[in-house]
Amino acid sequence: MIQTYLTNEEIDRRGQALYEQHIRPLVETPENSGLQIVIDVETGEYEIDEDGLEASRRLLRKRPGAALYGLRIGYNAVYTLGGVLREANS
Repeated sequence: MIQTYLTNEEIDRRGQALYEQHIRPLVETPENSGLQIVIDVETGEYEIDEDGLEASRRLLRKRPGAALYGLRIGYNAVYTLGGVLREANS
């Protein structure tokens, strides 16, 4: 089992950087808008699904203990509690 010792802040920093620098141009398409993406911040591998937990499970089957970062493609948040999800471009 792989053991990751990254802080939450480091996972967030790496995940954002990977998404912005390498992954975003590949996945931000009309057909993926609103889907969830989960990124293994150590390998850059990612999974896309309507269900972020399912995407996470697929990555964890490949690398148990992986440090994962998730977001909703094209939006400012993954979930909302009593608010409204806004598209990132608005």
